[in-house]
Amino acid sequence: MRWDEKRYHSVDYECKHNYGEKLYKITLNGGLTCPNRDGTVGTGGCIFCSSKGSGDFAGLAQEPISLQLQKGKEALRKKRPIQSFIAYFQAFTNTYGPIEHLRKIYMEAAADPDVKVISIATRPDCLGSSVLELLNEVNRIKPVWVELGLQTIHESSARYIRRGYELPVFERAVKALRKIGITVIVHMILYLPGEGKEEMQETLQYLNRSDVQGVKLQLLHVLRGTDLAVEYEKNPFYIPSMEEYIEMLESCICLLRPDMVIHRLTGDGPKELLIEPKWSSGKRTILNTLQHHLKEKDIWQGKDYCEGK
Repeated sequence: MRWDEKRYHSVDYECKHNYGEKLYKITLNGGLTCPNRDGTVGTGGCIFCSSKGSGDFAGLAQEPISLQLQKGKEALRKKRPIQSFIAYFQAFTNTYGPIEHLRKIYMEAAADPDVKVISIATRPDCLGSSVLELLNEVNRIKPVWVELGLQTIHESSARYIRRGYELPVFERAVKALRKIGITVIVHMILYLPGEGKEEMQETLQYLNRSDVQGVKLQLLHVLRGTDLAVEYEKNPFYIPSMEEYIEMLESCICLLRPDMVIHRLTGDGPKELLIEPKWSSGKRTILNTLQHHLKEKDIWQGKDYCEGK
């Protein structure tokens, strides 16, 4: 199976298969923080995280979710006639807060008739029993996707980026989410300092063996105002070229389990904050080049996948 012309199991293909159309994402800010910032786990956040908690394109925290959704829909509909959306709680840790507040923002999104899916970005150490009960409740109203920031399975890299939890925490979170029927999407960062092709593929193979349904592959960005930018200025680490990154993506696509939905293959950090890699701002160029290479080299998702490896 080649999943249309893209040759990989894209989120667009998955949405068209399940909902009959492409779903467009509206990024939301629920007015939350992160235990890796408020002192519960740490105070500086993950080393790569911006001051907006990776929600640089999300709405304003002081605005109600309904208003953020309205503005998001209006902006997207200026470009094309769009009917259906994903409500994406992106900024900071979106299961970390008073349960009453979480209920309010989730239900406000679920009440929007144009929202077909609710996607919630969070940490695996922020999924207590009351949160799981709430997610289960919301999932009965609208499908819920939970995105977990794993980034890597290698403990030395996890310490470097100040992830703040160990691998068994992630494994328990996945098990708990799957028990209540929640779709799990995992964030993985490519080219963390000190990680080569072997280490990145080990993380990918780990995900293949895990009960997760989707993956986001993200190139490491060095953004102004982050601790990673300070580290890079003092001790510049290796930044891959676009050609190297595309080759790594090809390898990942070949290795990935065929049913795994790919939600992202690159990122586009705010251009005004981007220090390196500068070429990553050309997201469309990267994806078009990758698509050309996949066809030229006859690559498709799962080509090198071996079950149980």
